[in-house]
Amino acid sequence: MTPKVLILRTAGTNCDEELAHAFRLAGAEPTTLHVNALAERPEQLDAFDLIGFPGGFSYGDDVAAGRILASRLKHHLETPLRRAVRRGVPMIGVCNGFQVLVKLGLLPASPDDESQPLKQAATLADNTSGRFIDRWVGVSVPAETKCVWTAGVGEHELPIAHGEGRFVAPDAVLDGLEANGQVALRYAEDVNGSDRRIAGVCDPTGLVFGLMPHPERYVTATQHPAWTSRPDSAGGATAGLRYFQDVVEHVRQHQREPVA
Repeated sequence: MTPKVLILRTAGTNCDEELAHAFRLAGAEPTTLHVNALAERPEQLDAFDLIGFPGGFSYGDDVAAGRILASRLKHHLETPLRRAVRRGVPMIGVCNGFQVLVKLGLLPASPDDESQPLKQAATLADNTSGRFIDRWVGVSVPAETKCVWTAGVGEHELPIAHGEGRFVAPDAVLDGLEANGQVALRYAEDVNGSDRRIAGVCDPTGLVFGLMPHPERYVTATQHPAWTSRPDSAGGATAGLRYFQDVVEHVRQHQREPVA
C-alpha cells in the first residue's frame, strides 16, 4: 500500500513542495490541492490517508498568522476534516500549518460531541524577542506522548523560521496537555517564550500534530549545517525524515477500508 497524502495550500503558502518531497521520500504519494478546489468538492478528502498543512505565510499572515486560512477551513471544511480524524487520518501542521490548526480548533483538542463547533483553546503569539527567528534548535520528545508522528525520535535538532511561534495557553489547558500526553515536542531551551517550552502538540487521538520547527527541511543529511560531522551523514535517516517514515508506517499498519 502506498499511502496517499493531501497537501493543502493557498495564497502565500511556500513550503508545500518541501512537505510533499518529505512524504515522497518516506514512501507516500502526495497530491497538492488549493483550498478553493477542496472547498468546492470536500468529498475529495475521503480519498486520502494523510493530510499536510504546510508552512509559509498563508494570505500574507494578514490579521494574524494562519487566521484567514483557519477561518476558511472552519466555514467550508470543518465537518470533513473532523470526519477524517474520526476515520483515523493522521494530519500534520508545520509552522504556519500549526498556527492554522490551533486557530481552527483542531489543536490542541476538539470536542467529543461533533455537534459542538471547534473552539480555539491556545494560540501562537509573537516571539518574546519581538523578532523573526531563523536557526537550528534542539528539541526532544516527551516519553509519555501519544503522538504517532514523534514516537520514533528522541532528542534531535530541527530548523525554525517564525515570528509568531510562541505557544500560549491557560494553565488549565497546559496541565491537561501534559496529563494527557499531548505535548509532542519540547524545545531544549527557551527559544521564543513558549509556555513550558512547548514546540509541538497533538490532539487526544495522537493523530493530529502541529509543530513550529520544520522537519521537512531536514530530510537529507546535507541539509544540516554541520552535516560532515554528524552520524546521519553516513546515510541513515535524518530525524526530520523519521517523522514521515514513522507515520507512513503507522498508516500501513492501520490500513482502513476504502470509503464507499
